[in-house]
Amino acid sequence: MTLPADLGPTLVGVLVLAVITTGVLALFRIPGLWAPVVAILRGAVQLAVISVILTGVITSALWIAVALVVMFAIAASVATGRVGRSSRSFAMMASSIAAGVLVAATVVFATGALELTTRYALAIGAIVIGNAMSIATLTGRMFTTSIVDHWDEVEGWLALGATPRASTLHLARRAVRDALVPAIDQTKTTGLVVLPGAFVGAIFGGISPIEAGRFQIVVLAAIMAAGALTSVLVATWMGPVRTKPVAPR
Repeated sequence: MTLPADLGPTLVGVLVLAVITTGVLALFRIPGLWAPVVAILRGAVQLAVISVILTGVITSALWIAVALVVMFAIAASVATGRVGRSSRSFAMMASSIAAGVLVAATVVFATGALELTTRYALAIGAIVIGNAMSIATLTGRMFTTSIVDHWDEVEGWLALGATPRASTLHLARRAVRDALVPAIDQTKTTGLVVLPGAFVGAIFGGISPIEAGRFQIVVLAAIMAAGALTSVLVATWMGPVRTKPVAPR
């Protein structure tokens, strides 16, 4: 396989950006300042591998399905790690993300919003899985942090006879709302502040701007639906709290 001629400048640009990222975090003495650089390195290696793999399987429905299952498993594992690894946490994240992604994808293809092809299945599946993972992570961490910060209030409700779920319901609702804020802001500023990667990539791939816009709004709507369902399910799983949790790191 021939490497692109502009690979050198790309590597230099990414390296400079990584140095800036680390330098800014170091100046402000942020814990875990190497995490962004590690993430960039992992992302580069993983993109290289998946690019090679997808070159040969993009037209195979079976291999696209395998790729999506692998993506989903990794997403569930990453989200689980952010809220504390346990079999229950994995079941919570896996089931919540799966429900959100499956409902959104089913609506997209069942209504004919997008044609059910391997390319669209991969694109929608990968984007929605990634965003559902992020929203699940935010919901879990925000809810846990809220419980820790308002534990006296939760204990007070429990002492008054409220059920564990009822005593944290307002905090769960707030966690869902806050976890959806990035996706909501991106959606409502699309075309004004944000030109999403799917839109730009579609245009670069030769699709007309109108067709790219149609694809992008379907993607954004799918992200919102999957994210809302995933977030509510995570908050529902985590709702009954009887003892003070450990604050997320």
